Amino acid sequence: MKFASKIISLLSLSSTIESFAPSKQSKTRYFAPLAAGEGGDKEWAKALEESTGALPGEFEKEMKMKGLLGKKDGGGDTKLTANANLIQWLEEEGDVYLSETSTWGDAPHPMAISTDTKDEITNESSGRGLLARRDINDGDELLMIPLKLCITKKSARKAFGKDVLPSDINEYLAMACQLIHERFVMGEKSFYKAYIDILPEVGEVNPTFTWSDEDLAFLQGSPVIAATKSLQMKLRSEYDSLLGGKDGLMAKFPDKFPKEAFTFEHWEWAFTMLFSRAIRLRNLRQGETLALVPYADLINHSCFSQAYIDAREAGDWLFKTGEEEVILYADRGYRRMEQIYISYGPKSNAELLLLYGFAVERNPFNSVDVTVSIAPRTESFVKEIADEDVAVDPLAEEKIEFLSAAGREKTVDFPCYADRYPIEMLEYLRLMQMTPEDSRGKPLSEFDFTRPISTANEAAVLTSVIQAVKRQLSKYPNSEEDDATMIKDKALFRLLSYNQRMAVRHRRNEKRLLKRTIAALEKQIRQQGLDSEDLARAEGSTLGQSLPGDDRKQRTALEERLEKMGLPVDLR
Repeated sequence: MKFASKIISLLSLSSTIESFAPSKQSKTRYFAPLAAGEGGDKEWAKALEESTGALPGEFEKEMKMKGLLGKKDGGGDTKLTANANLIQWLEEEGDVYLSETSTWGDAPHPMAISTDTKDEITNESSGRGLLARRDINDGDELLMIPLKLCITKKSARKAFGKDVLPSDINEYLAMACQLIHERFVMGEKSFYKAYIDILPEVGEVNPTFTWSDEDLAFLQGSPVIAATKSLQMKLRSEYDSLLGGKDGLMAKFPDKFPKEAFTFEHWEWAFTMLFSRAIRLRNLRQGETLALVPYADLINHSCFSQAYIDAREAGDWLFKTGEEEVILYADRGYRRMEQIYISYGPKSNAELLLLYGFAVERNPFNSVDVTVSIAPRTESFVKEIADEDVAVDPLAEEKIEFLSAAGREKTVDFPCYADRYPIEMLEYLRLMQMTPEDSRGKPLSEFDFTRPISTANEAAVLTSVIQAVKRQLSKYPNSEEDDATMIKDKALFRLLSYNQRMAVRHRRNEKRLLKRTIAALEKQIRQQGLDSEDLARAEGSTLGQSLPGDDRKQRTALEERLEKMGLPVDLR
């Protein structure tokens, strides 16, 4: 916050003269007076109060009373020391002003680190977080962190040497190597030690790719398991390819990649940090960059937040320093002691659980992948299954050619949401449910599958979706009501581990979403009059039932969404 000239003239009246001592790191500041007509006694008093801040240590005492500074078993003291060291490092190395008091040209920093925050709905621990020290207004600047303090692919290549990590190496792989290097090789000598010390252990984050088989069993039936297994295999493959073997970095550069430091356990920790904390900065001069941003990555996620961390060139509109910095503005007003949130993006609970180790109740972006598998009834296929009730589809070969040209498979995963399903699913099913009566001799390429083909075709399409959703529901070993009963028994539910509680909540929310999808589709069919008997499909339509054939395509819808958001599932 920049001071108004009239406010500055009042500061000499404050008895807390000490709080206005010049900081060690002086910056050039620019002040603009308030527009004419603004002010009044109440406004000036409020502005002065916000500018001077509370007495030193007062906010921390209040947080301690509310249990926001850790447990009383000594662990909280260790975290408090780590918090203080991080703030000191940021101030000394980056000239970042994070003080609770004012100085010339700097208002008190609006946030404070809480060592133990809670989910507002489930009351589960969500680790460190940032709280508002005072009331914050919509649009207020919350933080500025110099890009030079961030861990990026550029910093990783600098740490190891550009001859060690090539320019075309994937960002995640390069940054994972630097994280291991800073923590397990450099240790106390690391430039980033203060930042590394506040990073959690794997067990404090708990993304599903680190879960035990016992915990994963609680997700039986959920599409998250397939994505988890896939990511586990890919991480192992990347570790073996980049670091292991006679051509790996540990063999080529044993001094820089000691085997005792670059273990798979440490590799898994590094990727846990990257997947759950790395931020994609989009407004940099050289283009997008993945970065670990100290202090900023302490802010927790809310699916209702519109605040995103990004970057800009340092300075103001008139004077630019040439350096770049990470910035964040408040997307709404916050009251004192309220937790600050940002958005990690419009992510489903499956994505959050897989990469961040938590799921969100009432997530408007939640979805469940549903597999739609309809095998075209070619002549060879019908002969293979030897079923008299299944006839050859005259359009089967043309459908296969159309799918191939569109880059689609016979078995496709689509995300279903609580209030909608993707148009791509309808397009796919409208094609697969086409009959000669629908095509009337026209080639399939002449049809617009974003629109209904015929009344009978649309009835078959919506019924296919219902059957596919019911098939997904049948994969769960227990019902949504069973999960609700388990969660309601708080004493019994607390006997489960954190991972297991997350799994139960997640699978219950998936079932609720699928049931709502079925109800919405059945209502749509009734309202459109598509449930009439005379609309039954000819040609032996499967109506969503998977015929023998490809049971599942290799890549899940979740994997494809992760790739689109900038997280390469095939990391290399």
